Amino acid sequence: MRIGVVVHGPNIIDSGYALKLIDILKGYGNVKARLGGTMGRTAVIDASLEDVIDISCKLVPSDSLKIFHDDDVDVIFLLNYGKSDVTGQVFGYKVYSHYVNKIPDDNIPIIQIERPGEADGSIIPWNHNLGIVKDLSSKLSLDIVSPKEVYERHIKQDNEGINQRVVHGVSPGENIMVNSVVIGKTNSDKLVLIAKDNHIVDIIGGELKSHGLEKLGEVNLDKAIIKTGLLRHVKVTPRVIARDKSKDFKVTFLDHAGEDVYQFKDSNLVITVGDDTTLISSDILYRFDIPVIGITDGDLDKVVEKGFKVKNSIIFEVESGFDDVCGQNIKKEIFGDNVEVFDFKNIDEVKVRIEETIKNINCKYNIKYIN
Repeated sequence: MRIGVVVHGPNIIDSGYALKLIDILKGYGNVKARLGGTMGRTAVIDASLEDVIDISCKLVPSDSLKIFHDDDVDVIFLLNYGKSDVTGQVFGYKVYSHYVNKIPDDNIPIIQIERPGEADGSIIPWNHNLGIVKDLSSKLSLDIVSPKEVYERHIKQDNEGINQRVVHGVSPGENIMVNSVVIGKTNSDKLVLIAKDNHIVDIIGGELKSHGLEKLGEVNLDKAIIKTGLLRHVKVTPRVIARDKSKDFKVTFLDHAGEDVYQFKDSNLVITVGDDTTLISSDILYRFDIPVIGITDGDLDKVVEKGFKVKNSIIFEVESGFDDVCGQNIKKEIFGDNVEVFDFKNIDEVKVRIEETIKNINCKYNIKYIN
């Protein structure tokens, strides 16, 4: 039997269950595994699992499923460890729904293993209930949950015609991230986002952050990637990968898109704009020994428990609301229409140029050096 495995998120990896489940599935046939999503990459790197779980491509989970479908495997497993059984099962429903819309025929069994090791863990056969489902349910002590049960419990709504998105399994006081942008904070365990003309205009169970909505801009609420709380929950010891740095000093620019930072892992320095972008990006780039120059304004929404930064990184703390303005001017003055430049010899030269740009804006700032 040829088995495809899509691993989603850091929690299933940090818990040790990703590797444990892959080893169990090897008892049924030939297994190939790949990551679905982005935030699991650092977990794969820290666990030294790059040779077990393919992280070479940035793919949403449904696209990772489609790759295995196109390879004509015999069965595909989706491994996930959501914050609760509700979030995990709703996640699986959405991933499977997106996947079905991308394929010509739904002929390959899709089986989700959710929150293994937990009392509310489950195994969900999304389209074909094979004998392996019952076997794994017994081995892993997981309840078998049908797609109909997931739909009836968590998905079915009567608000036809209203463009809204129910977010399940939230807790009060959590950040709300939409497509990697923090757009608000929860104040309830029930959360609904409401959009009009592809813009989020209201919220139930939380407070919106206008600056975050400006950064987000237009969004397809049905397809958006929505997360609440911390992106990674466990305390980890990051693994630093030795690499050959560019002979020419390569500087790249990243603006409010922390989860896209892997494309810059061959840089010598990355300039990041925004508190959360700087926090997430520097944490990821730490694994590749790449310093950052961050442009922040103190509007931090803490999306990881602890963010690591490479020694010699520099943080410019500018006046509140000025990080975007400074970022736009730095992009224009240093990069023009590009996202990378080779005009500098070291980080100190870049720092001087950025400081000149900020001074020209007549903006107050402080400089923090990472030692």
